[in-house]
Amino acid sequence: MHDTHRPILEFASTRYAYPDGTEALLGIDLRINAGERVALLGPNGAGKSTLMLHTNGILRASAGSVAVSGTPITDATVREVRTNVGLVFQDPDDQLFMTTVFDDVAFGPLNMGLTREEAGDRVHDALHAVGLAAEASKSGQHLSFGQRKRVALATVISMRPELLVLDEPTSNLDPRARTHMIELLSALDSTMLVATHDMDLAWTLCDRAIVLDGGVIVADGPREDVLADEALLGEHGLELPWAVRLTAQGA
Repeated sequence: MHDTHRPILEFASTRYAYPDGTEALLGIDLRINAGERVALLGPNGAGKSTLMLHTNGILRASAGSVAVSGTPITDATVREVRTNVGLVFQDPDDQLFMTTVFDDVAFGPLNMGLTREEAGDRVHDALHAVGLAAEASKSGQHLSFGQRKRVALATVISMRPELLVLDEPTSNLDPRARTHMIELLSALDSTMLVATHDMDLAWTLCDRAIVLDGGVIVADGPREDVLADEALLGEHGLELPWAVRLTAQGA
């Protein structure tokens, strides 16, 4: 069971400007509690990727703070924080670089200091969770794109983070692989922050939705409120999920 009042991720007046002066986050206040699944929505260039890269210290706030499970991200804590935050990139090839699937998934646990036997147990559990236990000895390059997306997820699950941060988990997947990914994520007992343009994924998977645009949170609320607000979504380049459209047509 999750302690649903325990904050896993907190942004407090977080600002970030890139070295060229481009301001990407303009004072973000955000709290995600244990067990929540939160969709992060917005047009391209809204600041979603920048925000996600702050969750495990790849980028550091220019002002304000970011904390994971109550620990502010600093030079002294970033290594610890990265064991608690599993960041899954949009392109799986950014995450898979070892000779075999097994080695890719074992990399994180071994770097955490686990024994080979303990890491092997983690790999076994993670590959079973994503339905790829039979592919452990293969090279990631010999798998389909959808399978590589699932291996990339397994590399993060194997570290058993408190927070999963996913960047476009269904992008570029064919319909069957997309359905498989949504079912897989729905079955995970994890706190999640999911950046996506896939409104149906957001509706199916998440209980809360945030709309980010121009580096500012313009909406944050229950899925049923945010994802059914056609005017709000349209203003920020987003569309209603199919489930909402069908309900409206049947009304």
